[in-house]
Amino acid sequence: MPELPEVETVRRGLLPYLEGQRIERLSLNRDGLRWPFPPDLVQVATGATVTGLRRRSKYILVDLDRGASLLIHLGMSGRMLIEGGAVGDFHRDPSILPRHDHVVMETGAGTRITLNDARRFGMFDLVRDDASPLLTSLGPEPLSDDFSGETLAAAFAGRRAPVKSLLLDQRIVAGLGNIYVSESLHRAGIDPRRAGGRIGRARLNNLTNNIKDVLTEAIAAGGSSLRDHRQASGELGYFQHSFRVYDRENVPCPNPGCGGTIRRIVQSGRSSFWCPGCQR
Repeated sequence: MPELPEVETVRRGLLPYLEGQRIERLSLNRDGLRWPFPPDLVQVATGATVTGLRRRSKYILVDLDRGASLLIHLGMSGRMLIEGGAVGDFHRDPSILPRHDHVVMETGAGTRITLNDARRFGMFDLVRDDASPLLTSLGPEPLSDDFSGETLAAAFAGRRAPVKSLLLDQRIVAGLGNIYVSESLHRAGIDPRRAGGRIGRARLNNLTNNIKDVLTEAIAAGGSSLRDHRQASGELGYFQHSFRVYDRENVPCPNPGCGGTIRRIVQSGRSSFWCPGCQR
């Protein structure tokens, strides 16, 4: 599933083609994806002007001038495709099958933007005043000033759950997933199995700084393309070439002088990659 850097990369790619544009037409090619489309989705979106694009956790919000926002989640395999274009000229990759085009927006500038989702785990919803429970239950954004060692200390206080599991809890911090938590814990030198409530403030300060650094670097690299992720332009992300531990089981630890070997363990049904030599 795309994590924060991949979703932010898609948002930035869509921005010049949607912001300030009128949605001349919105077409739905099925009844829904993860759940049914709202019955008034086409009516509200058609003719509306896009006033901005935001990201909250792993969701993209397309703000409309009608007091509502389109809420988009890419699920496991969703892609936002751009064809035609007011800024550039894009053409569809022939390997992306049109039968998976589920939502199509056409702007006044002649751009066609499509949600293509082969597995249909994505979503395309309509929200007002960000009132959806999908948004109201989320924790702070990890790249915001609201996220700090103090924030984690308060959330982890008295908790015996492993720090890896706590960081994946979207109520504690929004947008993190398996890849970037593994990478951040390795940089911070923290064992993913360590109880969150037993990590001191100084180490939590270091952890939050590393989370911010990893996410910033991943966004600059266009995210990580392991299976389905593509930027809105169709290009691959390339942060996967900078992984230190994720998906690198049995590879020597890259930290100078460590001498350890990357291992994989399963936590709450998810793979965690870590180095027992330098993560304590």
